Amino acid sequence: MPRIALYAGSFDPVTNGHLDVVRHAVRVADRLVIAIGVHPGKTPLFTAEERTAMLHENCASFAREAHCELSCVTFSNLVIDAARKAGATMLIRGVRDGTDLDYEMQMAGMNGAMAPEVVTVFLPASPAVRPITATLVRQIAGMGGDVSAFVPAPVVARLKKKFAR
Repeated sequence: MPRIALYAGSFDPVTNGHLDVVRHAVRVADRLVIAIGVHPGKTPLFTAEERTAMLHENCASFAREAHCELSCVTFSNLVIDAARKAGATMLIRGVRDGTDLDYEMQMAGMNGAMAPEVVTVFLPASPAVRPITATLVRQIAGMGGDVSAFVPAPVVARLKKKFAR
């Protein structure tokens, strides 16, 4: 039976932290589904289509090297529902620090109560990417700062284009 994992997030924009999680996740799964959260109450900087494109262009090589099938989907309901729809038996969560761990443990407990057949797998962030958040990247880029240390080059170009308007 193939090991199908779901990694959910907003990915607005895709950061080196996200790539770090994907780089590790493709090594524990046969198929990785990256689920992009789309919520009507939020106005993201990038459209779901743009985020999908960023994920494919920056993650496909990791998946190929690990012989892992990679796909991207969008969801607007519970993560656990997206996992079930994808046939996932694992939820992948990146953890940067103790604050993340506390929150993620609560989420894992709730998800486990709703779907005991889906296990949450925590992947610790590599030291170099621990401080990176998409929120901070958007703020820095929006104020004209250099985010090249925090996101891949194609994302830097997309951010510059977004904020040039």
